[in-house]
Amino acid sequence: MQVTILGSGSAGNCALIETDQTAVLVDAGLSHRQITQRLAGIHRSWADVDAILLTHEHSDHTNALAVISKQTTIPVYANRLTAEEVTRGASVHISWRLFANGSTFEIGDLTIEPFSIPHDASDPVGFRLRAPAHTVAFVTDLGHATKLVIERIRGVDLVVLEANHDIKMLQEDQIRPWATKQRIMSRHGHLSNEEAAAVIGEIASAQLQHVVLAHLSRDCNQPELAHRVVDQKLKEIGATHVRTVVAHQQQPTPTLTL
Repeated sequence: MQVTILGSGSAGNCALIETDQTAVLVDAGLSHRQITQRLAGIHRSWADVDAILLTHEHSDHTNALAVISKQTTIPVYANRLTAEEVTRGASVHISWRLFANGSTFEIGDLTIEPFSIPHDASDPVGFRLRAPAHTVAFVTDLGHATKLVIERIRGVDLVVLEANHDIKMLQEDQIRPWATKQRIMSRHGHLSNEEAAAVIGEIASAQLQHVVLAHLSRDCNQPELAHRVVDQKLKEIGATHVRTVVAHQQQPTPTLTL
């Protein structure tokens, strides 16, 4: 099983998850051109992609869908409310495959379970993706980790988890109005570095190999800061076998192989 974060941050999110038989994108928030170029950079193309999984309807997760759907017949998996929001006012035809939160479905040799997460979108989800030998969890854009979230991301080999902001940097930010800061820090906003570290502290196990920190704010976080906070938590709990990787906005993260 291989995981490549093609890009992650406030300006766009897209990841490729592959097995020997199946390849899916989680979100398509980069531009179509960027996704095409970044796939080519790892010797992949749209012909290799079997499906797209959507976490929610915000543009930094859906930006390329219109062009993708005009040029390919790749099916797009989403729950009903997310699909309705994406297609509201749009003229392009998308090959929807609707799922219900909590119900598993299969794409090739991947078994996928979508689960509800708290965020300011219509019906946002995280994903647990299971191949015959390994399991990956994908959880970004959440204001806090519910008991359900913790349960679904336990016992995985790799977790992609939001570490959006440093609280001090966000509070001192001169660009965002206070109302926006409150939304980001709310229970339906985004996880801080410390909150992400606390989640990792709850789910770290002997099975967990990789933590990928995603959706970092360009203005209110720093990769080395997020990395340091999470690594410190891993050291505190004795989980020094876990590798921490920070995803970037401008280029793909090196492919992680399980």
